[in-house]
Amino acid sequence: MKLLGALERPYYALVRLPVDALIRAGVRPNTITTVGTGFVLVSALAYAFGHVRWGGALLLMSGIVDTLDGQVARGSAQVTRFGAFYDSTLDRVGDGATFIGLGVFFMTAPGIAWRLPAVILCMVAILASLLVSYARARAEGLGIDCKVGIAQRAERILGLGLVSLLFGAALRSQVLITVVALLAVASIITVVQRFVYVYRVASDAELPSGHAEPAEPAEPAEAAVLDSLSKGR
Repeated sequence: MKLLGALERPYYALVRLPVDALIRAGVRPNTITTVGTGFVLVSALAYAFGHVRWGGALLLMSGIVDTLDGQVARGSAQVTRFGAFYDSTLDRVGDGATFIGLGVFFMTAPGIAWRLPAVILCMVAILASLLVSYARARAEGLGIDCKVGIAQRAERILGLGLVSLLFGAALRSQVLITVVALLAVASIITVVQRFVYVYRVASDAELPSGHAEPAEPAEPAEAAVLDSLSKGR
């Protein structure tokens, strides 16, 4: 279950028109991915220099653009392995840049509440967000589709972007810090969910239900006796 799972279908229906327009214009999916990454990098700079509302607006824009590349790729039959790799890698760059920008803001801006814990939370959020993505990628490398978890990239972008846009650095940035903390916790929970899911799926695949566990190898002396008996000696 994802936090924004119920919104996926209506959202993709809403962006159908721009996706069709991009396909007709011949825009390549990797170009869209690059533009989306540009938005998120500028957003990180805005955060770092204290322009929190601009950071949130640009982050939301990057999220919208990020959802278009996959739709365009599928709609125009341009799905490639390199495109998937390129998109996933730049998404990780964007995740790291966002929390680095916030960390710089919390560390340097005046009047920040809970300054040191806020910076530490940004570090935890970076690690947790990367682990969320790594767990899925590693699982898929083993042939396991692993999209489970309460918080993925869409939840991080929407939650952080909306709060930044609405509240900015108000209340000594306590609202913003709280959201970073919640996203870090949600990402950690998602990592745990993916660990449990992959463990269950991998265990079921290695030991099908209704089959006994494989016997342990016999000791040399026991093996010799069994061999003699099987040959009628």
